[in-house]
Amino acid sequence: MKDLEDIPGLMDEMGRRARAAAADLAFAPPEAKRTALHGAADALEAQRTEILTANGHDMAHGEGKGLSPAMLDRLMLDDARLDAIANGLRAVADQADPVGQVIAEWEVPSGLRIRRVRTPLGVVGVVFESRPNVTADAGALCLKAGNSVILRGGSESFHSARAIHACLIAGLQTAGLPEDAIQIVPTRDRAAVTEMLRMRGYLDVIVPRGGKGLVGLVEAEARVPVFAHLEGICHVYVDAGADAAKARAVVLNAKTRRTGICGAAECLLLHRAIAGELGARIIADLVAAGVEVRAGEGLQHLPGVRPAALEDFGREFLDSIIAVAVVEDVDGAIAHIRRHGSGHTEAIVTEEAAAAERFFTRIDSAILMHNASTQFADGGEFGMGAEIGIATGKIHARGPVGAEQLTSFKYLVTGNGTTRP
Repeated sequence: MKDLEDIPGLMDEMGRRARAAAADLAFAPPEAKRTALHGAADALEAQRTEILTANGHDMAHGEGKGLSPAMLDRLMLDDARLDAIANGLRAVADQADPVGQVIAEWEVPSGLRIRRVRTPLGVVGVVFESRPNVTADAGALCLKAGNSVILRGGSESFHSARAIHACLIAGLQTAGLPEDAIQIVPTRDRAAVTEMLRMRGYLDVIVPRGGKGLVGLVEAEARVPVFAHLEGICHVYVDAGADAAKARAVVLNAKTRRTGICGAAECLLLHRAIAGELGARIIADLVAAGVEVRAGEGLQHLPGVRPAALEDFGREFLDSIIAVAVVEDVDGAIAHIRRHGSGHTEAIVTEEAAAAERFFTRIDSAILMHNASTQFADGGEFGMGAEIGIATGKIHARGPVGAEQLTSFKYLVTGNGTTRP
């Protein structure tokens, strides 16, 4: 490995090694990848104490930097979260291998038989911030899709990410796959990110996983394609046709289950017809749960709320804060979301099928939900085992990015001495 002070040299070497590993992974047997991921899960469970100790160092570092409680929650690992990471590795391992899958097949009048099949992207770069589980998720999904990956975690998760990465390497060793398939940048120096964004000769795509600042930097500076993961400005709209019990449960869970994740609700929209009674009860639930409610016109008289400022709408709080507004109807909710949303996840709570269908048809966010919490905006919950992020762009990948979304395709054309007239 190059001198850590020679960042350009370090990243060039990592890129060359990743490209070589990707060439091998492109035709690695599915069983070898499965073995590697099960081996990584086994290693993670065996190294539980070491990983939690490393995470303790990161938590102390984060507290010293003054990270918010929500950001510390994103960083924190415990036995339950390690179990979830191990389970995610095994779930990805046991999925059908996407590489070589036939997406479509047909014949044309010339007699040619054409197949469109999945193929790896090549080398993926992942830049993420405080959540150490991204190390395992990204490594596992890239490997499953036949890609090599270079991971660059945030300074907050430096020790935790390296400890988890060591388990991924153990899995690769067990399966006899190249260790360079999953590399992690071994320095906190931000110059490494700058170099990654320029690695056109090595990286096929970059995936940023973090806040608006990180994603904006990557989109502005990257010279390779980007799977954008923009802010999670998620809305929950409670319609006039909502079931009261469902509405109260969905809103409370969407905001409070974990406030620091991108699927947490940041704005509640209430149909005017139910804002007075059901809306007041929902807001009381939020206040009782310790949420700071920033309310728009018509709601500011309610106990425990504070007036909302204009900038509170269209803001990702990632904290126990929510903006609330009254809208005239489903079209008012749609207009509000179009104006203030980030294209991530929106939910409608209603028993009226027509309202739900209108909401689904006229909003163009990556994920739309009906009578379900926005906290389900997660690749694991979608049956993908894990995710590398929620893509909010519209090119190539959108929504949870799993193994399938980390592939491209090629055409295999078979003839019989066929010539073109």
